[in-house]
Amino acid sequence: MHALPLVLAAIVVWLAIGALGLARPRNLFYVGRVLFTAGAVIGLFLAAVALIAMREVPQTIVLPLGLPDLPFHLRLDALSAFFLFLLGAAAAGISVFSAGYFRASEGTAPGLLCLQYHTFLAAMACVLVADDAYLFMVAWETMALASFFLVTTDHRIPEIRRAGFLYLLIAHIGALAILLCFGVLQGETGDYSFGAMRSVTLHAAWPSIAFLLALAGFGAKAGLLPLHVWLPEAHPAAPSPVSALMSGVMLKTAIYGLLRVTFDLLQGQLWWWGVLALVLGLATALFGVLFATVQTDMKRLLAYSSIENIGIIVAGIGLAILFKSYDKTLLAAIALTASLYHALNHAFFKSLLFLATGSVLHATKERSLGKLGGLIHRMPWVAWLALAGTLACAGLPPLNGFVSEWLLLQAFLFTPSLPQSFVNMLVPLAAAALVLAAALAAYVMVKFYGVIFLGRPREPNLAYAHDAGPFERIALVWFGAGCLLLGLFPVQVIGFLDAVNAMLLGATVNRPGISWWLLAPIDTDRASYSPVIVLVVIVGVLLLTIQVVHRQYHGRLRKGPVWDCGFPAQTPRMQDTAEGFGQPIRQIFEQFFRIERMLPTPFDVQPRYFVKAGDHLWYWLYLPVARAAEWTARLVGRIQQGRISAYLTYSFLTLLALLYFVR
Repeated sequence: MHALPLVLAAIVVWLAIGALGLARPRNLFYVGRVLFTAGAVIGLFLAAVALIAMREVPQTIVLPLGLPDLPFHLRLDALSAFFLFLLGAAAAGISVFSAGYFRASEGTAPGLLCLQYHTFLAAMACVLVADDAYLFMVAWETMALASFFLVTTDHRIPEIRRAGFLYLLIAHIGALAILLCFGVLQGETGDYSFGAMRSVTLHAAWPSIAFLLALAGFGAKAGLLPLHVWLPEAHPAAPSPVSALMSGVMLKTAIYGLLRVTFDLLQGQLWWWGVLALVLGLATALFGVLFATVQTDMKRLLAYSSIENIGIIVAGIGLAILFKSYDKTLLAAIALTASLYHALNHAFFKSLLFLATGSVLHATKERSLGKLGGLIHRMPWVAWLALAGTLACAGLPPLNGFVSEWLLLQAFLFTPSLPQSFVNMLVPLAAAALVLAAALAAYVMVKFYGVIFLGRPREPNLAYAHDAGPFERIALVWFGAGCLLLGLFPVQVIGFLDAVNAMLLGATVNRPGISWWLLAPIDTDRASYSPVIVLVVIVGVLLLTIQVVHRQYHGRLRKGPVWDCGFPAQTPRMQDTAEGFGQPIRQIFEQFFRIERMLPTPFDVQPRYFVKAGDHLWYWLYLPVARAAEWTARLVGRIQQGRISAYLTYSFLTLLALLYFVR
């Protein structure tokens, strides 16, 4: 049986599951244990179907829906199948976690939340199989509206409502750019199906205009600079499973759209497109990781980390465009493989981290890093599984985050001499920026994990924290195992990704004769990596160290209080705070932040210290635009005086103007 009808069936079942939530909207057991679990099963089914479809020929279906002359076109090829696998695998784990996470008193009723959640999943799947601009935009807007309602689940809080409206505003700005991009791609043929767009040859500057519109439109959804401002507001506002779904999956639909337009719908690529995407991606990565270092809210920290990872993915796409424009298809395939691999990796480790913060939030009622600490003793399941996600996000072997970043770095290092001297100078700088972003990401993850789970509890109520429930543990184990398996078997993963490379670039990375355990993108003599050997060495060193310590010091050690410079009173206040941890980065890169401080004086009865690192772009770009829009609205509002004589005068003057200009 063909895979595309099965994908369509999964979409319909997701919508049906959501609608069933309205039958008993207040019954938490029915909604959580039955419907969300059923949604997880459909996610697994979709992932399995997509995995099989990646190696099949493209399949198409025309549905008798839509407009009379514009029915819905669906297409399943290697690119859409890869992202459907990502969607299904992530949705399976997040849905299981949601079955044990949501509570009846958290804003939206559980049944309505179920409808919004599964509509969100179905809309993302529709985006990935849409083969015409009409269905794509319908699904894209449905995805935006469903996610808006999910972000504002606890809509009674004004900050959450503001975050939701900001997200919806940026989403519609991006949707307008995407709509204009499709208008350019149809090339005055009037046919908005992707099949027709593939056969249209654009001339002059129109291909570049289409690419720039796609980069702006999909960049707004992905969180690229300067359209990133919604992301650190919306992710902390949303429930943790929704944050995981948005960060792990929804951001990747924007990556999918950018790849679809750039490599599939456009006939060729120009070298400066790649340079623009490369510079923009690395700037976004550095921006995101720098702001992540100074955050004191654990979900906001992960949101900025998502900006960093999206920047890395877009930088890899930019490098692939650059190589493809010079017909260096093998290097383009390596760069594109690194981007796709990192998109998959990010879906797993960032979903794991957002779900872990959800468990911490439910157990402690705290999001502030300054009020957490020592939770490894109270929440061992969450702590140890979050450690896997932390190490993967930090890019440490043998977990999955290292593989994709290593591959992208190899693509930089293997770059040959290119015709433009400017590009030859840019590539080493870009490689250095990638390494800096990766190093700072490790710094951020040390802060994240150390402040939350290590040390001593900073608040007395943390003594009552409880570990995650059974459904939440299953989901965390699912994503933790994914981080390990994706890191241990990169050759097998790249074997599936090569179907996407062959479709978009006409080249593959894997070659006959390469060992299953050795990753060598160019040649084993130049660069190779074996995660299995790395894992064996790490485990061997740990076991040897434990054995030596046990034999040499067993029976001759005794436990005692930690030495602290002779000061006997050990309290949580002696630990490094989240603000203190980020202070070196804040001082080194102070010009990148808009620092607000409240410093205590010797005369304060209750001294307070406050520091906030703001975003210059918010004050330089968004606030002036908001003020201009408000001023324009007030000016236009003066027209609405509520008097019929004034309205008749306006109509008469408009009629005179029309008669004058059309005569």
